[in-house]
Amino acid sequence: MKKVLYGVLSITALTAKATAGAFNRVTNDSQQSYGNGNNSSIGPQINQAYFQRKALVEAQKKKVFSQLADTTAMPKNYGKTIKQYHYLPILDDRNINDQGLDATGAVLANGNLYGSSKDMGTIVGKIPVLTENGGQVNRVGFTRIEITGSLAKFGIYEAYSQESLDFDTDADLEMHIHREMLYAAHEITEDQLQADLLNAAGVIRYGGSAIADPEVTGNSADVISVPTYEGLMKLSTTLDENRTPKNTKIITGTRLIDTETINAARVMFIGSEVLPTLRRMKDLHNEKAFVEVRKYAAAGKVLNNEEGAIDSFRIVVAPEMMHWAGAGKADDGSNAGYRTTNGNYDIFPMLVVGDESFTTIGFQTSKKGTKFKISHVPPKATTTDPYGETGTYSIKWYYGFMALRPERIALYKVVAEI
Repeated sequence: MKKVLYGVLSITALTAKATAGAFNRVTNDSQQSYGNGNNSSIGPQINQAYFQRKALVEAQKKKVFSQLADTTAMPKNYGKTIKQYHYLPILDDRNINDQGLDATGAVLANGNLYGSSKDMGTIVGKIPVLTENGGQVNRVGFTRIEITGSLAKFGIYEAYSQESLDFDTDADLEMHIHREMLYAAHEITEDQLQADLLNAAGVIRYGGSAIADPEVTGNSADVISVPTYEGLMKLSTTLDENRTPKNTKIITGTRLIDTETINAARVMFIGSEVLPTLRRMKDLHNEKAFVEVRKYAAAGKVLNNEEGAIDSFRIVVAPEMMHWAGAGKADDGSNAGYRTTNGNYDIFPMLVVGDESFTTIGFQTSKKGTKFKISHVPPKATTTDPYGETGTYSIKWYYGFMALRPERIALYKVVAEI
């Protein structure tokens, strides 16, 4: 959070440096104030809506995780909790109930026939055949689970003096402040969504021979926890078994209805630290596995920050991708060139997000308006500011997350090269 807020305020430092103190920050209340610059070439801007629309379109180009979001419309007067029923398939091991009867009418432990089994003997033995007389046989049961998510309100604000607009050398200062406020709010929601997706993953695999975080290693004496083509194939197989679609819908514009479908792909998010390893990856025939996005971009829609594809995964580099610093195995001194923190290896996630796996109240707009609100209070006389020299900008929004199908969200935990 501090990093994001610093991004908002850094425009002050940059402007101050460029104009030799023309735009300073008062230390006691962090208010933007005019220093000793020249008069602005124009007066204050009045078309606030234009600033917001322009900034939102620019922010859209920076979307990474939220471009996959299914967005939930939260009606008023229904509290701050999102709830939804998830009905489990009949033929699923998770469908546990006591309503089942087999083909002879005997009570089954679970009313899911043969569940998720792929064993031929099990399946054939529980096929729901009927006799001439029928009867109370082959009864199945249903199971539903309730999934929930919560909403919360967030916001940031900025204060400024009237002179900072009237005399600053940047005629577009007000527009820039609007843009940076929207950028910060957008990045905060991206970080929140990323953290929720990482925590919601229902499928976790590790590079090398590791089976838990403390075993992730880059020691040359161990089996190094790097991503492999075989590992990606096994991850894809698990997602296939979890019925994760390969057709992924993405939000391509600033309207919720503006979506497109990416065919035959699952989206994998990585940090830039992992990209060099993927570019060198070889497939089962010792050929280059990584296909650059430029080789297939003309055939369909690509995602923001998409770099290429490996097997059935489309690789998207998230500039702000999180990782777990020093959460891996201790460096025994034989480090083969991988990142560490305080003597332990850093763990980097390769995050796969399947279609319809989560829903969120995102940083989007709809025909009925925006899911964020910018308030601008221009300088005016008040009891606390009798001379009317101080104004404020603020932006607030709601964010909520709910994992619909955690089994469609997967993590591949690996080390990254220095």
